[in-house]
Amino acid sequence: MIKMVFCVRKKSDQSDENFYRYWLNEHGPLVASLSASLNIKRYVQSHTIQDALGQTVASGRGMKLQGFDGLAEVWWDSQDALLAALSTEEGQTSSAILAEDEARFIDLENSTIFFTEEHCVVDL
Repeated sequence: MIKMVFCVRKKSDQSDENFYRYWLNEHGPLVASLSASLNIKRYVQSHTIQDALGQTVASGRGMKLQGFDGLAEVWWDSQDALLAALSTEEGQTSSAILAEDEARFIDLENSTIFFTEEHCVVDL
């Protein structure tokens, strides 16, 4: 399995309420509707909780908060499965639809994406 991690920042003209509502209730179902054409196995949104706990934990480690509004995680069986989906016209169209929708509510220039391979250490 591989996973794409998308560290998301909302557009500056978006309120927190509208951003999280749109991401969960509009973009989420859009991803679900296109998941088969993209060979997506799992999609999870993690919405940032703005509270003192994050600041306390970060500062205790000498870190600063990076100001991401959330995290999206998308899983595929393999890189080959993702590349196979993106090599089809349907997969390319689906990817373009998602990118167009993301541009509506995500500050893409100040967000980031990277791919990972998970190594589970604790799973209770």
